[in-house]
Amino acid sequence: MILDFSIFFLLAFILTMGVHAYFLSRAKRQKIKKYNITGERWASQRKPMLGGIGFFAGFAIGVVAWNFMGSHFTQTADSHMIVGVLAAVSMAFVAGLIDDVFNTSPLFKFAMQFAVGAVLIFSGIYIQIFESQWFNYILTLFWVVGIMNSLNMLDNMDSVTNTMCVIVLAGILVLLLSPAREMFFVILIVPTLASMLAFYRFNWHPSKMYMGDNGSQFLGAFMAIMSIRYLWNPAAAELSNPVYPFLIVYLAFLVPITDTATVTINRLMRGQSPFVGGTDHTTHHLSYRGLSDRQVVCLLGAINIVSAGVAVWFLLMPPKSSWPLWVAGCAALVVSGLLYANTKVTKPKKVEKG
Repeated sequence: MILDFSIFFLLAFILTMGVHAYFLSRAKRQKIKKYNITGERWASQRKPMLGGIGFFAGFAIGVVAWNFMGSHFTQTADSHMIVGVLAAVSMAFVAGLIDDVFNTSPLFKFAMQFAVGAVLIFSGIYIQIFESQWFNYILTLFWVVGIMNSLNMLDNMDSVTNTMCVIVLAGILVLLLSPAREMFFVILIVPTLASMLAFYRFNWHPSKMYMGDNGSQFLGAFMAIMSIRYLWNPAAAELSNPVYPFLIVYLAFLVPITDTATVTINRLMRGQSPFVGGTDHTTHHLSYRGLSDRQVVCLLGAINIVSAGVAVWFLLMPPKSSWPLWVAGCAALVVSGLLYANTKVTKPKKVEKG
């Protein structure tokens, strides 16, 4: 089985590498370079923003593979849930693509993100930690909209968002290697993860192409689904305290959550909207400290590998007492606090824009 999935991963990697390369070449020939007037990136904004097409191609490979291979597994998947996953991810990708082309308003983006959350709830994919279903539904909508915006906001420097998602998705894949794995989601994750790794060829600094909103919104919806099924709900089932699912998710998404909270707090304190782009993210302030773009990605990636690894470990081996969870949570808060404090002591430098 491991050999089969390794071959599947390699084939998906090669195919999606070709998809990324094809759309990059088309963009160059037709001079498709979006200038993002509604946001502000760290480097030149005049680059193709088509990375999400490759991500969606990887996801589509998984869907096609399930149609051919699903009958060979003893474990079946609820057709209602499958349709919900396909609809939610497709809506997120198309909405992001529309935003990339037309620079839509934040209201449109929020409406589509809310719709994605509603589709997931309707298909049975929602957070289940409270006795009240309405509380569960509200938290699910908040999480879906929140993580889709968080990953979109974090996509301000080459490879940052892609790296955080690769780390979390790899951790979830480890959780799915257990005997009780759900083959439908394994078959979706493997080629999607392959497409994200292939994207490094084009997005590692200095990048040739960005993922765009079509990529960040796709990843936001996909990560929302996977985190609900394999982080939120398993944590609620395996760990005794209803606070622990929040802790597990915080550990898994430490960098995106910290960045979103930091930017939101700082901009509100300055009387600015959190939804207007700028070079005031945690990534930028690490660069102001003297780190190169690659060093910033490696540092934040290392932080999230450790925190997400701890979250996965807690789910694989639930602690017998609560103190390891609280120690990990306090350590994560210290890291978040240090990243936030850095934004208060470092000052922007003049950066050459392309």
